[in-house]
Amino acid sequence: MESNPAPPALDTDTDAGTARLSGQWTLENAVPIGDLLATAPCGLTAVDATGVARIDSLGVLQLLRWTRRCGVDFTAFEFRDEHRALVAAIEDVADDRPKRRREFGVAAALARLGFAVKDNWKEFLALVAFLGEVLAKLLRTVKEPARFRPIALVHHMEQVGLDATPLVAVLSFLVGAVIAFLGANVLRDFGAEIYVVELVDVAFLREFAVLLTSIILAGRTASAFTAQIGAMKSREEVDAIRTLGMDPIDLLVIPRLLALLTMLPLLTFVAMIAGLLGGLTVGAYGLDIPPQQYLARMHDTIEIRHLWVGLSKAPFFAMVIALVGCLEGLQVEGTAQSVGERTTSSVVQAISLVIVLDAIAALWFMVMDW
Repeated sequence: MESNPAPPALDTDTDAGTARLSGQWTLENAVPIGDLLATAPCGLTAVDATGVARIDSLGVLQLLRWTRRCGVDFTAFEFRDEHRALVAAIEDVADDRPKRRREFGVAAALARLGFAVKDNWKEFLALVAFLGEVLAKLLRTVKEPARFRPIALVHHMEQVGLDATPLVAVLSFLVGAVIAFLGANVLRDFGAEIYVVELVDVAFLREFAVLLTSIILAGRTASAFTAQIGAMKSREEVDAIRTLGMDPIDLLVIPRLLALLTMLPLLTFVAMIAGLLGGLTVGAYGLDIPPQQYLARMHDTIEIRHLWVGLSKAPFFAMVIALVGCLEGLQVEGTAQSVGERTTSSVVQAISLVIVLDAIAALWFMVMDW
């Protein structure tokens, strides 16, 4: 070890556009290195660093920042053979810095919008591809019944359906009561409060029951699917399943999908009954419509087609919720932060797609006069 290590030095030849480094470019000399580079000229074409006795990560980072500030090509540096491995390693990771502050303005907003559209389009294509893969493996399960997991299916049916029944029933009852109150306030001016019965019946049978149930399950079940599968992905359990020769789609996705396809129509029916009871309660205790008259009006005006329209949407919404929740879980990258981000993304995507599909279905049924 040198008893009197040479300090860092930087000799430049402005006319030739070259410089020569020497001395100790290490952490102990951080202040002198900074002073040297602060006064160093820009526009150099070649830098000879073979005279450097010792250099560490701080020295390399200081040189990198100086080259970026002055516009010097870092490939113009010539290092000793024993220093090149360290310089290459530091150069590879030097760009891993915190993101720049968010820029404001029309151009920045348009750029963010463009990136968001591109990312959303990628997510949509991934969802369509995942749908195709799941349907293909569902058909394979029909041909190979041994792949079917009945115990997992029953477990998820309980988790998705039975455990969610009280929440769906209570919220649907309250929403039905709110719709009856709002409808009565408007219809009272026309002396037509009795038409609250038709308002609640049609609204809940066609739209609110299936939409409210799907939104509840999108927030409750899609997030659970993503968190469960994402935690398995971060613990490398999904990789272990593949190593054992089993298919994660068969074990993790198909039971959840079938459970949701089975339970969402049933929960929708529960929501319909609860919403109608909410309207009946408001009619009996808030609008002075006797229960017998309310039920008689319901019997005379209700149409079974409204029930089938509402129930026909449930399987499609169930498919969307299950696929989004499972796909986002399988896309977890292995960190706790990724699990949280994917869980949030699954809830947002599931709710958004459910509302979009419901709007498209409502327009289609209206055009078809169903």
